[in-house]
Amino acid sequence: MFSLTPAIDRLKQAASASHLRACIFLLLLSLAAFLPGYSTLQPLDRDEPRFAQASKQMLETGDFVDIRFQDEARHKKPVGIYWLQSAAVKAGEALGVPEARTQIWLYRIPSLIGATATVLLTYWALLAFLSPPLALLGGALMAAAVLLGVEARIAKTDALLAACAVATMGALARTWLDWTRSLAFVPDRRNWLVFWGATALGLLIKGPIVPMVWGLAILVLSASQRSFRWLKPLRFGAGLLLCLVVALPWFAAIMIKTGGSFFADSVGQDMLGKVAEGQEKHWGPPGLYLVVFFATYWPAAAFAAMAVPFAWVRRKEPQILFLIAWILPSWIVFEAVPTKLPHYVLPLYPAITALLLLAVLNGGINRYRRGAVLTACLVVIVPLALMGTILFGNWTLDRAVPLLALPFFALVLLAGVSVVAAFRRLDFEGALWRCVLASLLLTIAVYPFAIESLRSLKLSPRLAESVKAAGCADPAVVTLGYREPSLVFLTGTKLAMAASGADAAAFLNQPGCRVAFVESRFATDFNAALASQNPKPRLVTTINGFNLNGGRKLEIAVFARSP
Repeated sequence: MFSLTPAIDRLKQAASASHLRACIFLLLLSLAAFLPGYSTLQPLDRDEPRFAQASKQMLETGDFVDIRFQDEARHKKPVGIYWLQSAAVKAGEALGVPEARTQIWLYRIPSLIGATATVLLTYWALLAFLSPPLALLGGALMAAAVLLGVEARIAKTDALLAACAVATMGALARTWLDWTRSLAFVPDRRNWLVFWGATALGLLIKGPIVPMVWGLAILVLSASQRSFRWLKPLRFGAGLLLCLVVALPWFAAIMIKTGGSFFADSVGQDMLGKVAEGQEKHWGPPGLYLVVFFATYWPAAAFAAMAVPFAWVRRKEPQILFLIAWILPSWIVFEAVPTKLPHYVLPLYPAITALLLLAVLNGGINRYRRGAVLTACLVVIVPLALMGTILFGNWTLDRAVPLLALPFFALVLLAGVSVVAAFRRLDFEGALWRCVLASLLLTIAVYPFAIESLRSLKLSPRLAESVKAAGCADPAVVTLGYREPSLVFLTGTKLAMAASGADAAAFLNQPGCRVAFVESRFATDFNAALASQNPKPRLVTTINGFNLNGGRKLEIAVFARSP
């Protein structure tokens, strides 16, 4: 009977023979986990095209200080991600990428880099707690985590933010464990530069989130020691000065340019607004992150849950205490805030990975505990539920079955069964490596095949494509009803938003080549307004699809008037 164990042992031994080999292996694994579907996935409303469009407008206007979405100020996040996305697109243009400014995959390059850096930095951070082979497994489990794979394919802040957080916490761990004499090696004297450099970048990416994570951890750890003296090697004076040098110029420039409104909007409305109430229909009750954890940290989530008793029993040990301080205070804050999005807790997942592997190393996973095998079966149940959801969506929306995805889904289930079998025979490390394999197979099943076949979800790309049928270059475009940011990104910054059928008809009646998208619920109003026009615009096509944000089917007519 075929066994994966010898292959896993050879791979683990070869990849962990040196740090260079480990990094090369994790780099290749990250690309294998994150690249399928990376360039073919349409812009995902609403946050991704908002970020990408704002970066595109920086290139169009040459203004790299202010952040705008069309004529609206986008004063929610600092400028770091927009600079990085603009640089990626500019590089794409220099390399001759066709229509680079509407190629969403170029805007995703910083996220891909951030997700890959998160994997590599997880390996580096875990070396403070574990042997190289187990630290390698920890990096691989982060590459396999569903949530990090999603963020690698979305052009926004969270993958880079996770990398910054892991870098700071890896540096902080070395400082703490050296103080408690739990570190097996002397930390590099430049450790403080890693800590503050990542903090400075984090400030430009997403403001105070990275300092919040390490700040809460420092409070817990210092309370256990009744002293802050252990922080001396981090050179807080020089570090804060470094943060000011990196971040202050832009913060000063945006304050001057906006008259202080950036801080009123980003802190007063965006950040404090999320604390006061659930923003943009993203409200969730306390405990929601614990529920979705079993999907977002799949495939290792079930085993991480089994490590909780081990962490509680040994919570006073320096290594375990540090990881708890990394996870628990920030998790409580995220659970308490009414606005909830799955990616908020992503910076805490490397610490969960470390706890899981420490439990494996120290016999903290009890295969004979009641319900343990059933919990391990979540490795099979979660992809099975996802497969059912995707098949139902394909058939309901497009009357299609993603046939190419089915063999890979079958392989995922087989890999999941092998995970449970390895767990039952007490091969916990082998079970976790099999989890990585199951995740890679699921990635292939979902991104290039199952999601790609959901044509109904590609409303904005299909509408943008229909503009080319207008018969003239660079037409003026208006939309009535359907107002998703992805449509702005794909059709152009000057996309007009009509409030009524009369407005859309009047727009079409102006000189030049013009195109209008008219959602069916406005068709009567629009047609009535066209009655007095002669000649009337021609109907180019009608596009049917499903808007995930509205949760409803749409029918959108495309009208054109040529000069």
